Amino acid sequence: MTIHTPTTEAQACAVVKSVIGSAIPLAIRGGGTRAGLGRPTQTQATLSSAGLTGITLYEPAEMVIGARAGTPLAEVRKTLAERGQMLPFEPMDHRPLFGSGGEPTIGAVAAGNISGPRRINAGAARDSLIGIRLVNGKGEAIKSGGRVMKNVTGLDLVKLVAGSHGTLGFLTEVIFRVLPVPERIVTLCWHGLSDSDAVILLSRALGSPFEPFAAAHLPAGIAGEAARTLLRLENFSVSIDYRAGELKALLAAYGEPELIEGSASEALWRDIRDAAVFAGTQEAVWRLSLAPTNGPKAAAAIAAALPQARHYYDWGGGLLWLGVPAQGDAGAAAIRRAIAPLGGHATLVRAPDAIRASVPVFEPLSAPLLRVTAGIKTSFDPAGIFEPGRMYAGV
Repeated sequence: MTIHTPTTEAQACAVVKSVIGSAIPLAIRGGGTRAGLGRPTQTQATLSSAGLTGITLYEPAEMVIGARAGTPLAEVRKTLAERGQMLPFEPMDHRPLFGSGGEPTIGAVAAGNISGPRRINAGAARDSLIGIRLVNGKGEAIKSGGRVMKNVTGLDLVKLVAGSHGTLGFLTEVIFRVLPVPERIVTLCWHGLSDSDAVILLSRALGSPFEPFAAAHLPAGIAGEAARTLLRLENFSVSIDYRAGELKALLAAYGEPELIEGSASEALWRDIRDAAVFAGTQEAVWRLSLAPTNGPKAAAAIAAALPQARHYYDWGGGLLWLGVPAQGDAGAAAIRRAIAPLGGHATLVRAPDAIRASVPVFEPLSAPLLRVTAGIKTSFDPAGIFEPGRMYAGV
């Protein structure tokens, strides 16, 4: 397979123009760490961002950073850390889950809207993404957004492209809003709660004025024998001491929580962020998004149909990570049947190619929404050369 590695945006435009006439489909590649996400595509060449690297702007006082799309995420984090700053949304590292190599890139974070446990407080990657440059399917360079957050009139291309997984265009540069690194991070951990009680606890905490930055529940058998219910507090130490005390009082009915700090707390949330419990297993892995109070209902219904299923909760119960046997349809029919009355949606994150080719990987769209999606795809990519069919068959 031909791999195109432009080092400038103009070169990327030229590559796209060169394949339009023959409609040669292109795979879009960053660091290659999550190539197994999405439907398998029949592409004949790859357009890589590996040659587009480097920080293009950094204004610590304005809390804004920009970088070319192929810049390793580690480089962006290092640059920010030197000034006591960070990306707000704690992006997941897919390498443990996929067993992949390479380096995650900042462009792929934007293209996949990759977010972690802090999403419930700080928002998703798209909420911090304020500017992009990309090459569309006509070989044209497009700029949207910039260095400051402002109201948008009309089509917000920045938010539209975030989460499109390379199907709308080839990102060449991204600009993110950043935040200061918190002085202190503490995790409150309750032991032995049921799924339902845990989600009620997390919901009460998140609805309080005491501002947890992350909230998760690990049922018994997931990374430990006993169930663990977790709240993470961030900020100045004096603020954490006060908020931890208030949360303990508010949630006294659930017992006295354990206090976890330092490397143990960091490792715990890193594993939650990266779905490490499923790393190295042969399970198919799903992400289910639901109203938090519906999470335990969905988990119970799925367990009744798929007894070998394993799960845990992030985002206060609103994100259900699920591992099931990678056989047949990988539980697709049972999972979607369980969540249909609850108003959620399911994404098949990891499974063998044959399964991902035979079942919808992303939540199936209604006919009107599919027409809108196909229309947006056509407007960006008339020849259908960018990752055809990666998200939805025929789009």
